[in-house]
Amino acid sequence: MAATLTPLEAAIGSGVVSDGTCDFSRGGVLPLLDLPLTSDDPVLNIALFVPLGISIGLSRSPHRTSLIVAAIALPFGIELAQLILPVLDRSCEAADIVDNLTGLGLGLVVGGIMASALSRD
Repeated sequence: MAATLTPLEAAIGSGVVSDGTCDFSRGGVLPLLDLPLTSDDPVLNIALFVPLGISIGLSRSPHRTSLIVAAIALPFGIELAQLILPVLDRSCEAADIVDNLTGLGLGLVVGGIMASALSRD
């Protein structure tokens, strides 16, 4: 959350604020072949959530389902905060939610595979 809710430099230095709207122009998952052709933003949004997914996937906690639900809710909360706090000069984008959930899903799969391999030992 700290990486995505820190005010941008323009907000700190010049008092610039966002327009308080949310961009819904991309709501689907980017095809893997398109990732290198996009800006770094989708790749970073995916990468930020992979470690969270791996850690939950490796978890043997009885609260694992609750952790997954909270992790799924997290991108929605981040984008909502960016929408309602225009002073951060951050943009609310539906694509960010999709990218975050993609990273979470990838991490959960990797963590699950790792947990399965570790339990065989």
